[in-house]
Amino acid sequence: MAILLPQQFYNLPAGVGKSYYENLAGGTNASATVNNFGPFPVSLVITRVNEPVVTYVIPVNSSLTISAGGVLVFALLANLGGAASGTIQFSVAEL
Repeated sequence: MAILLPQQFYNLPAGVGKSYYENLAGGTNASATVNNFGPFPVSLVITRVNEPVVTYVIPVNSSLTISAGGVLVFALLANLGGAASGTIQFSVAEL
């Protein structure tokens, strides 16, 4: 059974990154939904067990939902062009 975690709001200055979900005890199956309401793109950075780091750019006024296995960290990074703001929410297989 999946657990839906509370929605979080983000407001990141240009060039700043922040981790919004961490499971450093071996990773878990998880999904993330990012809504970008800000005037600049934001990057979702996913770190997984024994996998390369993957980055997805979410354009202005759009969203991305992605599921992955063995997730260690979901983080957001505001691009150097400007600040980013919106919401992020996670669903995890177990806590």
